[in-house]
Amino acid sequence: MSGVLLYLNNKSLFLNDLLRLLALVCAPNPFITPTSISGMGFPMPSFDHDRVSYMKTFSATPADIDKKWIIIDAEGVVLGRLASIIATRLRGKHKPTFTPSMDMGDNVIVINADKVQLTGKKRDDKIYYWHTGHPGGIKQRTARQIIEGKFPERVLTKAVQRMLPGNRLSRTLMTNLRVYAGTDHGHEAQAPEVLDVKAMNSKNSRGA
Repeated sequence: MSGVLLYLNNKSLFLNDLLRLLALVCAPNPFITPTSISGMGFPMPSFDHDRVSYMKTFSATPADIDKKWIIIDAEGVVLGRLASIIATRLRGKHKPTFTPSMDMGDNVIVINADKVQLTGKKRDDKIYYWHTGHPGGIKQRTARQIIEGKFPERVLTKAVQRMLPGNRLSRTLMTNLRVYAGTDHGHEAQAPEVLDVKAMNSKNSRGA
């Protein structure tokens, strides 16, 4: 098709112009010029700005954000699957108006975090490390030790934190997460909506 000269106005075509253009390209005559195009009965493609409606990218503003309160029962729910759902809710990716740079997610309350489930041997094999800041001050603890310890909710909190981008916005999003080891949460005044994670997918829950 070398030698074919095609002029496209503003790089935009309507369907009928596109069909005419395809007919020209598939024609047996390889010597097609702008003059011969009009002579063959195929006018040059035209672009009518009045017939086109441009779609603008929506960016949410603080006035467009509608935050909700949801509560999740973590009893018997797989840790990774639960953390993924919570991270999505915190960022607001489940909303059609999602804007990456805005805090537009929901406020999430998690109860029974001490009864979360880990698949396979992760309860004993998964190790959390931290450092005291002194030479040789590396410390470690297994997931079982944390869950059976004084702060079992830290396992779920750390899982959600690691599923969010490491920036200032994520640190703000983490303030919208409240994780409790028991059933008491103290947010009855917000009338949170119950989110049944187990009903969303049969793989989300696992027996003890």
